[in-house]
Formats: sequence, C-alpha cells, structure tokens
Amino acid sequence: MEILKWVFNLVLILSIFHLFFSSETLAQTTCSEADRASLLGFKARIFKDTTDILSSWTGKDCCGGEWEGIQCNSATGRVTGLLLQRPSDVRDSALYMKGTLSPSLANLHFLEVLVISGMKLIAGPIPQSFSNLTHLTQLVLEDNSLQGDIPSSLGHLPLLRTLSLSGNKLSGQIPPSIGNFRKLQQLNFARNYLVGPIPPSFTQFRSLQYLDLSSNMLSGLIPEFLGHYQNLTFFDLSSNQFSGQIPNSLCNLGNLLDMSLSQNHLTGRIPDQIGNLKSLNSLSVSLNNLSGPIPQTISGLQNLWYLNLSRNTLSDPLPITLSKGIPSLLSIDLSYNRLNLGTVPEWIRSRKLSSVHLAGCNLKGNLPNFTKPDSLSSIDLSDNYFTDGVSNFFMKMSSLQKVKLSNNQLKSHLLEITLPDGLSSINLRNNQLSGSLFALINNKTSSFLEAVDVSNNQISGTMPEFNGGMNLKLLNIGSNNIEGQIPSSISNLIELERLDISRNKITGTIPTSLGLLVKMQWLDLSVNALTGRIPESFMGIKNLRHANFRANRLCGEIPQGRPYNIFPAAAYAHNLCLCGKPLPPCRGKKFGNIGQ
Repeated sequence: MEILKWVFNLVLILSIFHLFFSSETLAQTTCSEADRASLLGFKARIFKDTTDILSSWTGKDCCGGEWEGIQCNSATGRVTGLLLQRPSDVRDSALYMKGTLSPSLANLHFLEVLVISGMKLIAGPIPQSFSNLTHLTQLVLEDNSLQGDIPSSLGHLPLLRTLSLSGNKLSGQIPPSIGNFRKLQQLNFARNYLVGPIPPSFTQFRSLQYLDLSSNMLSGLIPEFLGHYQNLTFFDLSSNQFSGQIPNSLCNLGNLLDMSLSQNHLTGRIPDQIGNLKSLNSLSVSLNNLSGPIPQTISGLQNLWYLNLSRNTLSDPLPITLSKGIPSLLSIDLSYNRLNLGTVPEWIRSRKLSSVHLAGCNLKGNLPNFTKPDSLSSIDLSDNYFTDGVSNFFMKMSSLQKVKLSNNQLKSHLLEITLPDGLSSINLRNNQLSGSLFALINNKTSSFLEAVDVSNNQISGTMPEFNGGMNLKLLNIGSNNIEGQIPSSISNLIELERLDISRNKITGTIPTSLGLLVKMQWLDLSVNALTGRIPESFMGIKNLRHANFRANRLCGEIPQGRPYNIFPAAAYAHNLCLCGKPLPPCRGKKFGNIGQ
C-alpha cells in the first residue's frame, strides 16, 4: 500500500512538473498578438519579396522560431528584434523587397533592434511614429530607397547606440535633434542627398566611435568640435561640399584609425599637428584644393599604411624624413599635385609596397626598378614623361593586378612585353608602342585579364581571335593602325561591357555574333571602313548606353528599336546609305536591303 501511495505521489509530482514546463514552453514560444499584428502590418506594405523571407511569416506564433528575422524575449513573448538583412556577400541583383515601411512597426513597444538592410526597393518616408520605439538600441535602415527628410522625432530614442540610414535617397538637412543621442556610438548617413551643415547639436556626442557622412551634399566648415570625440576611431566626410581649412582640432583624435576628407573644397595646408594622430592607419585628403608642402610630421605616423594626398596643389619639396618614416606604409598616392619629382624617390622604390600611384608627378627617363617588385599589386605612373624600360618593367611582379602607364612616351614592341599571369587591368594608351595585338591577346591570355586599353599607339596587324574562357570587360584598341575584319569569335567575350575599335582600318561587315554580347554598354566602331548593314542581332543588346557607327561605309536600315532609333543622328553620320530613325526614312524595301 505504501508502495502504491509512493507511486501515486511520484506520478502526481511528474504530472505537475510536466504541466509546469509545458506552460513555460508555451510562454516561451507564443508571441504577443499585438506584436504579430504589427509585423503583419509591415508584411502587408511589402508587395514584392524576391528574398522569400516574408513567406515564413505564417501561423499564429511569431516567436516560435519559424518567422525568419524575428527575435523574442522567451519569458514575455514580446518581439525584441526585427532583422531583415540581405547578406553582404550576395551579389544577386534579383533579391530585394519592394514596398514601404509600415508605421505599424512603431507598435513593437519592446523592440530593441530594428534592422532592414540591403532590400534596395523599400521606398517612401521613414515613419515619424518610429519615435515610439523607446527601447531601441539599434536602428539600421541602410541600402534601401527611402526618401524624404530624416524625421526629427528620431531624436526621442534615448537608448540608441547605432543609427545607420546610409545608402538611401534621403534629402534635406540633418535634424538638430539627432544630437540628443548621448549614448550613440555609431552614426552613418553616407550615400544620401543630405544638404546643409553639420548641426551644432552634435557637440553633445560623448561616446561616438564611428561617424560616416560621406557621399552627400553637406556644406559649410568642418566644425572644430568634432575634435572633441575622443572615442572616435572611424571618421569619413568624403564626397561632400565642405570648405575652409582642415581644423587643427581633428589632430587631437588620439584613437582615430581611419580619416577621409577627400573630394571636398578644402583649402589651406595640411596641419602640422597631423603627426599627433599616432593610431592612424588610413589617411585620405585627395581631390581638394590643399596647398603648400607635405608636413614633415606625417613621417612620424608609425601605424599609417594607406596615404592618399592626390589631386591637390601640394608643392615641393617632399619631406626628407619620409625616407625613414611611416614604417608601416603599404599604399601611397601623390598623383596630380604640383610635384616635380624627376625620378621615383628611392624610399618608395626600396620599400615593400602594394600600391604606388605617382601619376602626373613630372617623372622622366626610364621606368623605375623596384627593389621588392613581388609585393606590388597596383601601379599608376601615367601622365609622366617616361620613354623606356617597359619591356622588362613587369619582371618579378608576381602579385601585380592593375597597372596604368598611359600618356607617356614609351617605345617598345609588344612582343617584348611579358605580362604577369594575375594581371586584371592594363592601360598603356597614348604611348608609342608597336607590333601586333596577338602579343597581348592570344590563347595564353589569362582569364584574370578584364581590362585592356592600348588605344592611341602604333599597333598594326589584324585583330586576334578570341578564345572562350576570356573574361574581358573592357577592350579599347582605338586610334591605331589595325587592319582586317572583326572576327566572329568576338562573341566569346561574353563579359564584355565596353568595346572601342574606332579610328583604325577595319574592313568587312559587322559580324552578327557581336549582337550576342548582351552585357555591352559602350560600343564605338567609328572611323573605319566597315561595310554592309548594322545587324538586327544588335537588338539583343538591351543595356547599350552609347554607340558610334560614324564615318564608315555602312548601308541599309538602322535597327528600329531602342536604343538604336533614339541615339543622336551624329552616331550614324558620314556613312554610305544608312537610313531610318534617327536618320531620314528608308525609301522602300529594296533600299532597306542594300548592303546585305
């Protein structure tokens, strides 16, 4: 009897235990009906979802783990996170959401993280009602198509630590209320259409670590108070319309790792105090109107690996201290200033650098010999006065990917030039190179090669055959002495986006296979001796933005469809008998068949 009683009590305890955990599990998995309604209100405003994320939003339990992108408090069943993020490593342009942001999201009163990122076609305004999300710590709405002003009501979110609205179409000024965020650590408004100055209310930031306002139309002076952000590690104001001088106070940012002020209207000198930025890894002030010599103090930046001072009016002399300074330097760009270097400095030639850009620096004589050529991945020595040395220039440059030697006076036969296997882009335009294209483009051409520009040289012979497996996206052989026909094998260049064979001596008809290059955006066949018609197969090239058939011997009707019938008439001028829009109409069917 005692045993039965003991068994009964055990069963009772187990039953209570089971009921307790069943109810606990129920509490953990069942979401608030109000939150579910708010999420469905968002879903209703998205009328196309090729990501297929929202297809999982079915059933009554939004917290059970089935609703993709939803996070909940397991104890309360309230939604705390909404994360709809297109993976950054996915390039498929067909993945997007199309619609608008529903104000119903503001009813998620316990929401702490709101991320709707990379959906591309979510448009319309940011709802003012988002100010009700007072528990929010992260608001990320980047890489969509949001429009209108940044709501000033967002300044009423007291716990916000991250605010990113980058990559949208937002306009107007930055509202002063954004300065209310005392706990804000990251602020990113990059790649919008914002105007006006940085609000004075930004002085209240005390915890800011990351500030990106790049690629807008912001103007005025760069405020001195930005130098008070002692926790700042990333700072980007590039591609705006800021004017005046670089504030000395910015040189007080002792924790700063990256600073870019490029592409503005800044004047004056680079502050001598720049050497105080001891933690700096990357510095770019390119595309401004900065003048005077480069400060000697830059040589004291022990951690700097990227330095871009290009496209200013900086003058001689280079600091002597650079020869022993900047020990971590990997990439340097001094292009297009008022520097008269004469030769590439020994301290650049002898270092293990990955990128050397010295375009327009008045360099002369032979191309330089780098002591450690195997480290170089990118070289730009264009717009100088080099005359020789190209034949053995690429020896031992096993890591080279991009090279630009255009607009020099280099003399060489193409057969004497051996390119590295990993090269992806080569620009030798406007030199005095001779020989045949077969030396550069043949059955051994690397599949890595994507861009070739040898225009405006003295290259002769015929166009080479193009083998399958080539990945050329740009081929510019214009303004040479190339003869013969366009090979039909050009259709193997399935990745080609830009083709220029203008100003040569090309004969024969335009191969219909050229119309198979559906990725083509730019085509120039002008000033040759081409005959026959413009093939109807060209109608398959839907993305063409520029075409030029001028000054050939073409005849017949221009393909009557976009974009060919809306290109300017000048694109077809000086041919034998082309007709049809945008030129005068053809005279009967027989005339349209002339030149077949």
